Amino acid sequence: MKNIKYISTIGIECHVQLKTKTKLFSAVSNDARGASPNSLISHIDAGMPGALPVLNSAAVELGIVAALAFGVEPQKFSKFERKHYFYPDLPKGYQITQYEDPIIVGGHLDFAIDGKSKRVGIARAHLEEDAGKNTHPAGADYSLVDLNRAGTPLLEIVTQPDMHSPAEAKQLARELWLVMKYAGVTDGDLYHGHMRFDMNVSISSDEATLGTRTETKNLNSFRSVENAAAYEIKRQIDILEKGGEVIQETRGWDEAKQKTVSQRGKEEAEDYRYMPEPDIPPLVLDKAQVDKVRAQMSELPGSIRQKLTKLEISKNVIEDILDRPAVVFTVLKILEQASVPDAKRAAFWLIGAQSPEVTGEIEPELEPKRVIELSQMVESGDLSSSAAKQVFNELLSSADEPVAIAKRLNLLQVSNQAEIENHVKQAISQNPKVVADIKAGNKKATGFLVGQVMDLSGGRANPEMVAKSIDKILNK
Repeated sequence: MKNIKYISTIGIECHVQLKTKTKLFSAVSNDARGASPNSLISHIDAGMPGALPVLNSAAVELGIVAALAFGVEPQKFSKFERKHYFYPDLPKGYQITQYEDPIIVGGHLDFAIDGKSKRVGIARAHLEEDAGKNTHPAGADYSLVDLNRAGTPLLEIVTQPDMHSPAEAKQLARELWLVMKYAGVTDGDLYHGHMRFDMNVSISSDEATLGTRTETKNLNSFRSVENAAAYEIKRQIDILEKGGEVIQETRGWDEAKQKTVSQRGKEEAEDYRYMPEPDIPPLVLDKAQVDKVRAQMSELPGSIRQKLTKLEISKNVIEDILDRPAVVFTVLKILEQASVPDAKRAAFWLIGAQSPEVTGEIEPELEPKRVIELSQMVESGDLSSSAAKQVFNELLSSADEPVAIAKRLNLLQVSNQAEIENHVKQAISQNPKVVADIKAGNKKATGFLVGQVMDLSGGRANPEMVAKSIDKILNK
């Protein structure tokens, strides 16, 4: 973000919880959502003497997937280190991570911002285990430790400092979520912290020199990324304008007050006393292993966007659809099996009925065949658009076919010519002034008369046939 005197520079570090059944080094469930505190731990997670970690091969495969999604080959050689620090939720006294030789070096992400394409480089991404969680009961003079997350497999992704506005930071965070979600690297449940963003922000008056950066930790929504960046940019500019110096530090985001707050001085690598992990051998990947993962890669957002342009809908609607992966898969199947209008109707019905997956809600899946049948009932005139929405909402919770639902709800359109003409004649006789206006050339009055016929038919008359019948009778 530029003003007359200052340039802002932003980089993001994202902790992605990998979509594995078990933790990174122990055979314990990796899904702590709804679990009782300290119910998902083993002697390895608790740091018991003599406990030996065993690397989860599924986590390694997801690291390969992430590399390919970023457009690079994973590193053939990577290794683990111990990162030492003391905290109650880290019983071992160190975290097993990758430092000198990570599994991913390089790569990029592309996204659209203000109608233009933006590319942000990936500096590196490494595998590591998560720590536990401290909780602080309100009003109590003690803290509690829950080790359910201890040992959770993470991929920490570090971007290049290629962003210069809060809007760019927000779009990068969203695109990273989409790519990791569609690639199958993570569940992407932001509500439960499956992706957490740390953001580095600095301000400088010289394009060639970066300013002193601050790191805002644990942002868990795209909006928080944008708002925290905007606040931190303004805060740093205000300090410089008053002749002060920005301090390199770690800050937190206060969602209620919409401001960053100081937490502690920024640690450097030497503070952690990194040393080689003696219990896990270096990770060596061969070409066959990488090629096997490549052959099983899922379709990524860029390719899906291209397919959705066939629906001739706005870019904003395409992004709404992408936010709901279950919707995407249904729409793409319909596009393969039926017509573009069928897929387009399905897309609007689905995004209107379901919330984005970022809320953590579970999305119901629909058989494309039933949705196609419903769309073709609209195409043939058996259902109006509004009636089709009612039938669709029933499809979400009913196993009945669309025709059966439409009959049960008495929504099938009346397409009998004689019955429609009787309703039209009744509406004409009840509205002589409107008829006079139509004959005088006021075509808009026809719409009113169509509405009257629809009321007389209980909303079931085919509006196109009604309009034609009005025109036919009045022009006799």
